[in-house]
Amino acid sequence: MYLLGYDIGSSSVKASLVDAQTGVCIASDFSPKQEMEIIAHKSGWAEQDPERWWENLQTATRSILNQANIDGSEIKAIGISYQMHGLVVVDKNQHVLRPAIIWCDSRAVPYGENAFRTLGEKFCLEHLLNSPGNFTASKLAWIKENEPEIFEKIDKIMLPGDYIAMRLTNEVCTTVSGLSEGIFWDFKNACVSKELLAHYGFDESIIAKIVPTFGVQGAVSSHAAQLLGLTAGTPVTYRAGDQPNNALSLNVFNPGEIASTAGTSGVVYGINGSVNYDPLSRVNTFAHVNHKKGQTRLGVLLCINGTGILNSWIKRNIAPEDTSYSSMNLLASQVDIGCDGVSIVPFGNGAERILQNKEIGASIHGINYNRHDRYHLMRAAQEGIVFSFKYGMEIMQGIGIDIRTIKAGHANMFLSPIFRDTLAGVTEATIELYDTDGSVGAAKGAGIGAGIYKSTEEAFSSLKKIQIIEPDTKNIAAYQEAYARWKGILETLIK
Repeated sequence: MYLLGYDIGSSSVKASLVDAQTGVCIASDFSPKQEMEIIAHKSGWAEQDPERWWENLQTATRSILNQANIDGSEIKAIGISYQMHGLVVVDKNQHVLRPAIIWCDSRAVPYGENAFRTLGEKFCLEHLLNSPGNFTASKLAWIKENEPEIFEKIDKIMLPGDYIAMRLTNEVCTTVSGLSEGIFWDFKNACVSKELLAHYGFDESIIAKIVPTFGVQGAVSSHAAQLLGLTAGTPVTYRAGDQPNNALSLNVFNPGEIASTAGTSGVVYGINGSVNYDPLSRVNTFAHVNHKKGQTRLGVLLCINGTGILNSWIKRNIAPEDTSYSSMNLLASQVDIGCDGVSIVPFGNGAERILQNKEIGASIHGINYNRHDRYHLMRAAQEGIVFSFKYGMEIMQGIGIDIRTIKAGHANMFLSPIFRDTLAGVTEATIELYDTDGSVGAAKGAGIGAGIYKSTEEAFSSLKKIQIIEPDTKNIAAYQEAYARWKGILETLIK
């Protein structure tokens, strides 16, 4: 008995096959092998053809079935993780009307800002828990104004995961978690926000049927089964955006638990047990996968754009030629905590939400030509990335999230001892590293939704913990002194 999980990213589509009894991933693959095309007709635009997601999903599915040498009938449930905040629009025949406007497209910012002012900051934060910003609802407003002939043909709007579910099942549906990430959900009244729809001039009929995050959301059609090598009638029983799903993959479900990633950009995703929000909207709040009536579970999302991209810039431009990341870590470790007064502010990858959408750029501070060298910059870059996480975590703590344990996959910046030790030291939190990924998490989510697992504890009993990093008490003061200096520099820059 097997579970199938998909992770629909903007770079590739990954599929994983999990043995339901052991919880072990027996096969996985991704397609394409080179990054999927992102269409950018203008600066700040980012679109993808949803048909490419579907084609790559087919390729990855056939590959893992061949790897595992199993029959599709042995797969008992399917789960979907997907890139958040995108917009797919279809007509009454389920035909896509235009390319999807994806998460990193910024054209809708003025529409969200206007909604924030018109609806009122108090209303938006108390009911939507966010500014409408550049999220899905605002992207739809852009289509309404700039492509009215397309807007008139829209029957339903979908997130990328909703689209994949539609292709699998012919059913058009969505979830409360998905609606919240699109900023359509009114948390105060537990319904689609009528005020937001009225402001933008959207008819509520464009919202797809709402289904639970866990549970039968549709069954694989005969046509899809033939294309994929699956069995018609196999249920789709779970879907969630990539960050809520990453948290699920790490068994993060309850208040105070934290999931993190640190790739090109970095994310800290914490669970809040009460309805709350940042009054400056520097972090975003969405319904977590297990949010439901009588059980408030909100995912508070902190995103830092300038994370691993700074470390890779240092590697390309500062480190000796052909230096690996592991060698760079060894060179940087020769420098003491605090880098002898050198600080790097890492925000060189565009506007940052935690800085109220200001774009201050990256900058280096405290260089002394007679004392400092490239190794100081290597360490200061990693410390600066961590300190940006810490700065955002203080915002999260201000709205009620108690950060004691940070769970992450054993990948990207979390492979660096300097990064891990600095994060544990400055936050005084324990870091736990696991062997998992989004598609494996989606498969286990499907097992929960299908009732194969009776609890989340059972679903993640096989989750493999690779390493635990405890704060080094003798160095906490040094880390916090370095952070205080860094924070002082940042606050001067953003005044």
